[in-house]
Amino acid sequence: MSNSGEGDSSRTATGQKRIYPSALELGPRKKPYILHPTKTTQDPLVHRGRHFGRAVHAFCNVPTLLTNGIVLLSEGGGDTLESLTVDERKEFAAFREFLRAVPGLESRLLASSSEEVVEIGELIQKGINGARADDTKGIKGAIIDWITPKGQSLSLHIPRNVKSGRGFNHECTGALLCPAGLDWTNIQTRTKLMNGEIQVPGDQWPVFLYADYSYDPEDPWNGLLCSGLLVAAYKHIFTSPSSVDQEPKATRSGNARIHGMRCMTKASIAYVAMQTRFSLTSAQVFSRTDLITDSERFYSSIMELLDDPDESDEVDQLITWWNRQIFPLYTTTE
Repeated sequence: MSNSGEGDSSRTATGQKRIYPSALELGPRKKPYILHPTKTTQDPLVHRGRHFGRAVHAFCNVPTLLTNGIVLLSEGGGDTLESLTVDERKEFAAFREFLRAVPGLESRLLASSSEEVVEIGELIQKGINGARADDTKGIKGAIIDWITPKGQSLSLHIPRNVKSGRGFNHECTGALLCPAGLDWTNIQTRTKLMNGEIQVPGDQWPVFLYADYSYDPEDPWNGLLCSGLLVAAYKHIFTSPSSVDQEPKATRSGNARIHGMRCMTKASIAYVAMQTRFSLTSAQVFSRTDLITDSERFYSSIMELLDDPDESDEVDQLITWWNRQIFPLYTTTE
């Protein structure tokens, strides 16, 4: 993954010089957000950005995405796809997805100066970052209820608003975060995970991703991304917190309905998995570059699997399963 500075340049497959590296490889830099005097925090692009980060791509650098997308549009857009690299195609697909979601955005971008394109990107980025922060805060306490057996209590209490006692420091969260293939009940394994002797990179997936928290080494797809914990987190973020218990009480529409989302997206599954994983860890502050939680790598590794053409049959079955859980009125004929 590139850590090049924003001043680096590269070329597209057709030879056009880029201002930035790939937008899907370069996460947003932390910098003060400067609001344009004529814009407000209620700008529709901020609103659209909230959904984009949840359902299309969580870690892209939006100003870069827009800049590179405009270059490809000027070169013929879809007519040049055959000449693009795999990463460039993914990036352009994300760009086109956002254009479809925001009527009039394409003509606005093409008529904008480079500075105005960056400003538009920053408004969208503001929405992405804001939604992620809200979801992180919301799940932080709710997940304690989900992992506590009904009618019981955890043997060691976990405060809803304190994370220091989570992660491998706690029996329950440690068992859920234990990498698939390792045995949490093994004292040596548990001790090494707790003291950091065993480091867990983002692409080594935890057992909570699997249905019934059970990993089958003979069939790695069995139950993958189908756990009840993921379903609860997905409902909390996309439908409403009250829908987790199948007792709709919310007076406002959930995020999915607000944004016209009627079926599952691959990115939304990866996003919910990432948020769930972070809520179980002891990390206090979400950071894409945190090498302990390694959230960006975790998210990207799930997206790579779901986008792998060789896994399309299993992915289609997974998406169908998720649609039945979240969007029961959805049919494949749509």
